[in-house]
Amino acid sequence: MDIEHEIEIIKRGAVDLISENELRNKLKKAKSENRPLRIKLGLDPTAPDLHLGHTVVLQKLKQFQELGHTAIFLIGDFTGMIGDPTGRIEARPPLTKEELLKNAETYKEQVFKILDPNKTEIRFNSEWMESMTAADMIRLCAQYTMARIMEREDFKNRYTNNLPISIHEFLYPLVQGYDSVALKADVELGGHDQIFNLFVGRDLQKAYGQESQVIVTVPLLEGTDGVNKMSKSYGNYVGIDETPDIIFGKLMSISDELMLKYYILLSDISVDEFRILNEDVKNGKIHPRDAKVNFAKEMIKRFHGSAEAEAAYMNFEKIHKEKEIPDDIEVVKLKKENDSIWIPKLLLDMGMVTSTSEGKRMIGQGGVAVTDAGSMTKITSESIPVDKADGEIFKVGKRKFKKVVFEE
Repeated sequence: MDIEHEIEIIKRGAVDLISENELRNKLKKAKSENRPLRIKLGLDPTAPDLHLGHTVVLQKLKQFQELGHTAIFLIGDFTGMIGDPTGRIEARPPLTKEELLKNAETYKEQVFKILDPNKTEIRFNSEWMESMTAADMIRLCAQYTMARIMEREDFKNRYTNNLPISIHEFLYPLVQGYDSVALKADVELGGHDQIFNLFVGRDLQKAYGQESQVIVTVPLLEGTDGVNKMSKSYGNYVGIDETPDIIFGKLMSISDELMLKYYILLSDISVDEFRILNEDVKNGKIHPRDAKVNFAKEMIKRFHGSAEAEAAYMNFEKIHKEKEIPDDIEVVKLKKENDSIWIPKLLLDMGMVTSTSEGKRMIGQGGVAVTDAGSMTKITSESIPVDKADGEIFKVGKRKFKKVVFEE
């Protein structure tokens, strides 16, 4: 592929490219030497599940991989024990080695829904950090000044506001930077919030006699609310291991503007195809709803498979167009304790709400329904006889359906 076309693909959806000229020279040199560039992406396994916000940078790594370069997925099992201070106003609680390794196994399973496992180098930074001596660590610390470390916005803010900064937190950017030295990275990817750490990698490579890596950052992805960054804590996330029906429903709920951003950051369509899609949506040639359907199908196909993507689409159409009930509904078996059921507790036991308070609120808002003669009827009372609930399908909100069966 022409180098300028490669650069156009790499720049797609990127926030920072430092620098384009350095990247161009690295690509030219790699072609002349007939070798791929080494592209590094590091993630600390601090949570067991990934959502679409995490996959933005994985998608960028995939683009490099498809251009023929070596994708290095670095699992920060050592840095995870330090805790990334980025954006924090207090020290991040460190995880145990066992917790990190358990999460790392889940990460490996999930990233291969995006990356080609046969063309991906999986590494752990404990490989070189656990064998580093105290003298080695002192030599590493000697390569950077406190003045440079204090340029970090979060450290500067905490210092200015008399908030504590533990010394081990200063080591995090140094260790992340040294990972680039150990891996001889040509390019490092990361979220825009990681840019300070990525610059440390450039400086350390130079200090250790290597050519500095190019930096490519991607934006933080807004969640389904279109306001806050995607996060489980905000409840605006789309988990890649969620059921196809839930993924489909969540993606169909996003705004038209956000849908186009999701396309450019997460879709496999080409740069030229996106330009056409963008124009067609703006000119009314393609209805935004149809574009969302295609995007939702693409995401579900990637994470679950083609058949599941089509089934999720059919279920969505049944629920929202034909007002029908989906075919594949989870059955929850519960013990019969009384002749009357308090519905908020029933919904909690079925896993449809996170608390009885949420159940009461959903009932008050008209968001809970039960099957009656084959169709859904809104529940207005908090209690219901067992025989009216046994074997029936409950619906909470627009997308949650479960069937309850009582056992003696």
